[in-house]
Amino acid sequence: MQVLDPKDWKPAIGYANGIMATGKQIFVGGQIGWNAQQVFTTDDLVLQVEQTLKNILAVLAEADAGPEHIVRMTWFVVDKQDYLAKRRAIGAVYRDLIGRHFPAMTLVQVADLLEDQAKVEIEVTAVIES
Repeated sequence: MQVLDPKDWKPAIGYANGIMATGKQIFVGGQIGWNAQQVFTTDDLVLQVEQTLKNILAVLAEADAGPEHIVRMTWFVVDKQDYLAKRRAIGAVYRDLIGRHFPAMTLVQVADLLEDQAKVEIEVTAVIES
């Protein structure tokens, strides 16, 4: 896996501008902050992010993959201001679960998610290199 950050660009912090990888691809559909029984235990964004990341790791584990294999993440949040206000706490949860691995990332504010109680949805692409 190779991080693609052009040398004359300001350094990306917390993400990569691009990743190049070859190998077995894993596509994780959008995960939200409910547990394995599809029950929300909190309305707090930080705790929903934590559960969402745990759900992603559980799906990756089914392919014998881990956070180090993630090459792309797309985050959908329903409240950008809530995300910005809790960015440091979200970053701490991210580092606890994913580590200091920063794939190519996009964050988009959306009008709503399919599940009314969901505050975040994250989809992931991972690659287990050959």
